[in-house]
Amino acid sequence: MLKKIVYPIVVSFLIACAAVHGSEEETLKDVETFLAEAFVDAAPARKVLWVNDELREEVRQFIGYDLDQLRIRYWAAGSRTAWILEEIGKERPITMGIVVNGDEISNVSILVYRESRGAEVQYDFFTKQFLKANLVKNTKRYELSESIDGITGATLSVRAVKKVATLALFLHQQTPYALNG
Repeated sequence: MLKKIVYPIVVSFLIACAAVHGSEEETLKDVETFLAEAFVDAAPARKVLWVNDELREEVRQFIGYDLDQLRIRYWAAGSRTAWILEEIGKERPITMGIVVNGDEISNVSILVYRESRGAEVQYDFFTKQFLKANLVKNTKRYELSESIDGITGATLSVRAVKKVATLALFLHQQTPYALNG
């Protein structure tokens, strides 16, 4: 009789603990550290890219990203820009820092990871695949010039990082710091 009462309580407790643990937010790198790595000298002042209807529609159509803000903040010096952007992995946002230098990616960092699975996207073996990637436009979409290998069990997190990397390259081209701008 006692087993019938205690067992469901223990199982419920363990499930609740697993759910709480799985939803924990893990800050991997703070913004100041990311910017210090992106800009060897002091981090430049923050800049603003205003999002108009035309830009919003182009991003939605060619990247599949819904820009719901009026402005996007970034940092820039020379031909280098740094972006802090978010995208939903499976259920929760992943905060990423992307550095674009000379119209190609020079760094991808996962700043805050909130998902219970797919955290492998934070490791160098994955993020280094983005180095030197630039933006290629085919007839229907903007894509990365580099092929990015997925991670078993982290498909949605991989897609989120690829989408944000593509978005950062596109946004960089909208600034006066782009080589073609």
